[in-house]
Amino acid sequence: MTTDVTIIGAGLGGLMLARVLHIHGIPATVYEAEVSPTVRAQGGMLDIHEDSGQPALQAAGLMNEFRGLILGGRQAIRVLDRDGTVLFDHADDGTGGNPEVLRGELRQMLLDSLPAGTVRWGHKAGGTRALGEGRHEVTFTDGTTVTTGLLVGADGAWSRVRPLLSDAAPEYIGMSGVETYLFDADTRHPASAKAVGGGSLFALAPGKGFLAHREVGGTLHTYVMLARPREWFANIDFTDSAAATARIAAEFDGWVPELTALIAGGETAPVLRPLYALPIAHRWERAPGVTLLGDAAHLSLPNGEGANLAMYDGAELGTALASHPEDVEAALTEYEQAMFPRSAAAATEGTQVHEMFYGAGAPHSLINMFTGHGQPRETPAEGTR
Repeated sequence: MTTDVTIIGAGLGGLMLARVLHIHGIPATVYEAEVSPTVRAQGGMLDIHEDSGQPALQAAGLMNEFRGLILGGRQAIRVLDRDGTVLFDHADDGTGGNPEVLRGELRQMLLDSLPAGTVRWGHKAGGTRALGEGRHEVTFTDGTTVTTGLLVGADGAWSRVRPLLSDAAPEYIGMSGVETYLFDADTRHPASAKAVGGGSLFALAPGKGFLAHREVGGTLHTYVMLARPREWFANIDFTDSAAATARIAAEFDGWVPELTALIAGGETAPVLRPLYALPIAHRWERAPGVTLLGDAAHLSLPNGEGANLAMYDGAELGTALASHPEDVEAALTEYEQAMFPRSAAAATEGTQVHEMFYGAGAPHSLINMFTGHGQPRETPAEGTR
């Protein structure tokens, strides 16, 4: 393959694509807005699915490295009522098929698998334009540019590559999460640590809830979810951590302290995470020399599939390009024709999961899913993706 490959975004999907291309002898360059891989935290736990994320890792030749990242016991699931009653409790017996890893460690594993210099840090895409004959130009915010024969947008919800293919833009879904952490919780916050248990905690009611996960040791990572308009959150001063956490905690008046402490006792500044989604059936007409993957292509309501699908997209696109080294357009067509229905199905499942979590039947609708009376088979391991 002689076409130069330019990937915008060094998230899991973009790095997976670069890795699969690399093992097939196809060089690629990844441009990332962040100035280094450690400039910010990379999110929490991810359950890596046996029918999407794990096949992608197989295609990348990284299953052994992946197994070394797995945190045992984290597939445990607990559902609590607002009064602390345990409604559902499933232990991790080691037989689950979707093991948990930290997103940051998974990303670093992918970075370590690439040749030095593959990722160009500190390159934030400001805009893109078509040059004709399948070539495109990317302009970065520092004024530099790059031209390429194959441009892949792996740059997330607010993709700068997407406008080359689609006029669609993400829309706010009416709910946001507030991200918090408790550290050394077994010692410093024992009641909350006991409530969360060894894996995931779901404490839900219509329009609100706590999604918490035990990470390494006694770290509890929580998303406090509320169905409120953007304007409601805009009236909260998140630069005043104490006032912001108190305001969010007030929405859970009457809930037991071991749950409200997940926000009221937060040991990091609360971070607002508004949820957006693209249309469920988002797709585009084939355009030469450019495509999208991951959230840039199919941002949806959280359903535990976001990171898995991004990696799967990257692996599938890389495999298609390796299979058609002299016909990039055939590869892109093959990839997109499979990706569109796959992502639409996942987005549809996301709306079902969202209703089970936060609809009128919560939390019992979620329990029905866990006990086999609901349709979706997965739940978000991480509150916002």
